[in-house]
Amino acid sequence: MHVLKDEIFKPYPELLVFLTVAFGFLLGRIRRRSIALGAVTGCLLAGLALGWLFEVSINGTVKSLFFVMFLFALGYRVGPQFFRGLRKDGLPQVLLAVVVCVAGLLVCWLFAAVLGYGPGLSAGLLGGALTQSAVIGVAGDAIAGLPGLSHDQITEQQNLVAIGYAVTYPLGTILCALLLANVLPRLIGRDLAVESAALAAELDAGGDDPDLGRGYYEVVLRAYTIAHPSVVGATVDEFERAQADLGRLVFITRVRRDGVLLDQDQGIVLAEGDVVAVSAVRGDIVAYDPEQVIGPETDDVELLGYRTQTLHVVANVKDRMGRTVADLRREPFMVGVFVTELHRSGAKFPLRSSTKVERGDTLLLTGPQRLVEPAARALGTPVPTSFATDMVWVGLGIVLGGCIGIPALHAGGVPISLSTSGGALIMGLVFGWLRAKYPTYGNVPGGAQWFMDTLGLCLFVAVVGINAGPSFSSGLAQAGWGLLLLGAVATVVPLLVGFAVGHWLMKMRLPVLLGVLAGAQTTTAAIGALNESAKSQVPTIGYTIPYAVGNVLLTIWGAVIVLLQH
Repeated sequence: MHVLKDEIFKPYPELLVFLTVAFGFLLGRIRRRSIALGAVTGCLLAGLALGWLFEVSINGTVKSLFFVMFLFALGYRVGPQFFRGLRKDGLPQVLLAVVVCVAGLLVCWLFAAVLGYGPGLSAGLLGGALTQSAVIGVAGDAIAGLPGLSHDQITEQQNLVAIGYAVTYPLGTILCALLLANVLPRLIGRDLAVESAALAAELDAGGDDPDLGRGYYEVVLRAYTIAHPSVVGATVDEFERAQADLGRLVFITRVRRDGVLLDQDQGIVLAEGDVVAVSAVRGDIVAYDPEQVIGPETDDVELLGYRTQTLHVVANVKDRMGRTVADLRREPFMVGVFVTELHRSGAKFPLRSSTKVERGDTLLLTGPQRLVEPAARALGTPVPTSFATDMVWVGLGIVLGGCIGIPALHAGGVPISLSTSGGALIMGLVFGWLRAKYPTYGNVPGGAQWFMDTLGLCLFVAVVGINAGPSFSSGLAQAGWGLLLLGAVATVVPLLVGFAVGHWLMKMRLPVLLGVLAGAQTTTAAIGALNESAKSQVPTIGYTIPYAVGNVLLTIWGAVIVLLQH
């Protein structure tokens, strides 16, 4: 052990950081049904253990670098939904999210004030109980700026933030998931699965596309020889409109006549013996049974071998924002094109015929290349797959955010500022919103977002844990195991307050309400448990906007509670 400590990890502390990350991600895989410990908590626990074992100190600049990168990525990811929530139709969800976040701050502040916790334990309690990892960094920055504290006192309080978080976070996550997915629905005598199914049916009422309603897509391409009299003499457009009137997505994408491939034209009159390429959702093919209506199926490699394309498009054409998927499906430019997925705020969103497309949504279009690209341009800005990150955009965003976070106001001799980390979060929100509005700039692909967001935070908490490890035993003794009970109460009370306001005052539908509560406390495990219990993705409808609001407010609360307890 001494060899590892003195000859490897002390002279090369970067190796200990990556060992911590490896063990942390391994711990994060511990799962019970839909609830997992998570990589962030795993890295913190691994850091505390290895830091206590090897007593290695990591330079604070490394920690700050990863945290600023994480906060910018967080803001970038939720920015479009945060600003969308400020519009009229999102205000009820925003209001309820604010209620939950404020209740959480007040409960944690009350416990901290009554029990005489310092700023470190107070922030750790808030971060863990409300399951917001970013509190660790923001509170640490705020503690560093407090007047009258020596370097050793600042370090002690910053370490207590990590210890308090490590004690309260796992139970906070479990309680939030159990309360929302199981306890609260039973408390009012409701079945979440039944409520979700009923709401899904209402959302799809009047839709002309049952496969969209089920959110199930598998596009197939087949060839048939025209033999049935009902098809002979009809134009391609008439055939497709007849299928649409029956609620089916069935398109003729190519025609071969007398061995010659015809140029695609909706006005082609179908003749007996023509071989047609039919593109459709699998469910429609099964229900339609083209062999009985068109003619026998055949195999034509050249006919079926045209180029298809799957293209992401960021919705931003003003005239088409706020319209439902069903409305867009009726547009002429959507003939032969399928909407297979919809992503909102970086997460897959339930795709239904009644789903309204909002600015910044990413739609996944599938179909013939000659049809997909015009459809994409009619809806917004096509975004061809690119794995290159616009580092000019990212670098400038972080620098500008840090600069606006540096100036401080003084209240009672205490400097109050956003800090460089808070500024990075704010600028991330702005740059994320700008990216959604003008998607040709600032490309940050999914892999890069994951690196900056998830890995950035995990590396940050790994360093925090390693530095706090040597004082873990004394810090835990100072906090006491009563902190675990207080954390549980601080998790549950804001959710109960939010549930009472949302259910009895705001009359929100149960699945949406529970999604709002999960988002407001930024508990990813809770939305997973909700969807599992609901046997549906419907609760996600209420999750995205409150998740954006909760991330911003709870992160800011990390600095607020430090100032309150100073």
